Amino acid sequence: MRLWVCIVLLSVVLCVSAERPRIVRGVAQAGKFARDAVGGAWDMYRAYRDMREANYRGADKYFHARGNYDAARRGPGGAWAARVISDAREGWQSGVSGRGAEDTRQDQEANRWGRSGGDPNRYRPKGLPRKY
Repeated sequence: MRLWVCIVLLSVVLCVSAERPRIVRGVAQAGKFARDAVGGAWDMYRAYRDMREANYRGADKYFHARGNYDAARRGPGGAWAARVISDAREGWQSGVSGRGAEDTRQDQEANRWGRSGGDPNRYRPKGLPRKY
């Protein structure tokens, strides 16, 4: 048993230090993209949950920007997840909620601002608790 553990550990060390074939690098990049996407989706959910918890008038755009900002900081996968979730939400909201095209446009502006690395505090309303 100990011999097998030593062989596995030695293999891991050698594989980590060796130059990887292109296919292995591609698989590793795909795995990172997927992890970033899952993390980005979690960031978007966390911003949504905080928005619902805060229930603060005028804070909608801030939470849009913050969720997209946090997700995009994870990398391309996170930015992709933020874009897909934001577009789906806005598509659904504009068709169902009746808030109108102007609200959707402003939400998408805040989404793009956050995804591009802009500071979400640009949309932070005065008086929003520091917790958020």
